[in-house]
Amino acid sequence: MSTRARFIRNWFTAATALFTTLSVLPQTAAAEEALVLGIFPRFAATAVHDAFDPLAKYLSAELGREVKIETTKDQNSFAEAIAGKRYDIVHFNQLNYVESHVTSGYDVVAINEEFGKGTVGGALVIRKDSGIKSIADLRGKTIVFGGGPKAMVAYIANVVLLQKAGLKKGDYKEEFAKSPVNAMTAVFHKQAIAGGAGDIGMKVQAGNEVLDVDELSILAVGEQLPHLPWAVKTSLGPDMTKKIQDALLKVKSSKDGAEILKAAHLTNLLPAKDADFEIVRKMIKDVAADAGPK
Repeated sequence: MSTRARFIRNWFTAATALFTTLSVLPQTAAAEEALVLGIFPRFAATAVHDAFDPLAKYLSAELGREVKIETTKDQNSFAEAIAGKRYDIVHFNQLNYVESHVTSGYDVVAINEEFGKGTVGGALVIRKDSGIKSIADLRGKTIVFGGGPKAMVAYIANVVLLQKAGLKKGDYKEEFAKSPVNAMTAVFHKQAIAGGAGDIGMKVQAGNEVLDVDELSILAVGEQLPHLPWAVKTSLGPDMTKKIQDALLKVKSSKDGAEILKAAHLTNLLPAKDADFEIVRKMIKDVAADAGPK
């Protein structure tokens, strides 16, 4: 056999052996290629990616694994993805968290700080020229709530606020808008007398060319809740959970922290634990009780 033929035969044998070895290696590396970061549809899908892509890139660098963002078109499909444990890391509302902690194994690791606040309360928004002076004046009127009956702040916290003022379900007419912004817009256009949103809603919408928040005012603000949570799927294990939490909590002090937080409309990310959400659980029970037989 010539030297050239022998070289070709040896090369082919080595290549075949390498291919065979690679084909039977465990697929662990492939399975760990990316962590899925689920962001609830607080904004439109394109806005979600614009807001959180810098954070995802930061997390990828900190964790040594790609972090990719996913969102959905609405809360229902997002809830289905949570129930299916689609997300490794997830940013959602307080109701989503307390439900998923029990049913899908998610543990809270951080909460938003927005406008320097780590809490948020329900807020009933009215037009300044509405003539409404107190919550009692909403009896028999239409209130449009942002985000649907599973919106923790815009709906549930505001229903509790109404309860404390003596208004039960049936004392006012409920309607729902796609989001708190849409609820405030409906009030602005006089399609409802009041809207359920969050107490920072008008700050977020300042400068909106469609919604002139200067024409609106907050009638009442409810009890403060821990802000929007970030949670990790427990199946990732305690070590990875700690790494994710540490990375989130040091965003502000990181090299590009100011830009990352600004893009996400945040001022910081703060530590959180499950016990912080007991107030949320109580509110949910109170609203459920109010919805029962009369």
